[in-house]
Amino acid sequence: MHISLDGFVAGLNGEMDWIKVDEEIFDFVGKRISEGDTALYGRVTYEMMENYWPTAADKPTASRHDIEHSKWYNKVHKVVLSNTMKDPGLANTTIISDNLSDSINEIKQQPGNDILLFGSPTATHSLIQLNLIDGYWLFVNPIILGQGIPLFADIKEKLKLLTTRPFTCGVTELNYSVDR
Repeated sequence: MHISLDGFVAGLNGEMDWIKVDEEIFDFVGKRISEGDTALYGRVTYEMMENYWPTAADKPTASRHDIEHSKWYNKVHKVVLSNTMKDPGLANTTIISDNLSDSINEIKQQPGNDILLFGSPTATHSLIQLNLIDGYWLFVNPIILGQGIPLFADIKEKLKLLTTRPFTCGVTELNYSVDR
């Protein structure tokens, strides 16, 4: 998840135009997400992803990143946390609207690789409150927003730093496990 230096994941109205991404970050993220076989989204982020990634590789101007991520997106199992989505006919997609803790723990117990949560601050806040997040993979952008949607609000969580990586564009990746 991208985050500002002062802890915000989006502006007050959901703005994310301050996020820095480049080929170096795309390559790093591409390698990392290829290790995951389940993508977790909130409804808003899922709808945004679903409107772009399934056909991104088919566009004549598709970049290497678009082609690779579209291919991954189309094969990964998607889990959407939503109280309003009810369409059970979505391909390779599970919607969780109640019993969040039991449902996520059931997915965690299934064989497979990492479950990766993408964006989705509201979903993230719900998962944090239920102690369902095992680690944070943060991309700290060199900007202070001053206000916005915080990643961490009214929580106390002890973390253990696993890795760091600076990128030439000024973003720093921080990978933490939750120290329970």
